[in-house]
Amino acid sequence: MDSIKEKIRIEPTLPIGMADFAMLRELKKLYVDKSLQIYDLSQTDGYYFLSRPRRFGKSLLISTFESLFKNGLRDFQGLAIEKKWSDHTYPVIHRNAARKHLTSVR
Repeated sequence: MDSIKEKIRIEPTLPIGMADFAMLRELKKLYVDKSLQIYDLSQTDGYYFLSRPRRFGKSLLISTFESLFKNGLRDFQGLAIEKKWSDHTYPVIHRNAARKHLTSVR
């Protein structure tokens, strides 16, 4: 006889209010893979103004860039960028305007 655990299929949950990409991946939350677009943005020169409505993923996008540059492909297993990105890291400075202080991230 099958156990209840075997019958229940665990689905990823929505990351409501979550803006930390590494935590989102660690907790196996639902994530729509936009890593190829992130790769394209990282390969072009210029400045970008993110004009999106409130609660529309701006902080998650920035956190995704931070994770990629700070940790390389550590949090990107199974995503499209894994095949394109040369796994190297860069120094990251994270400024959170909501907390009104500056932190340096190695």
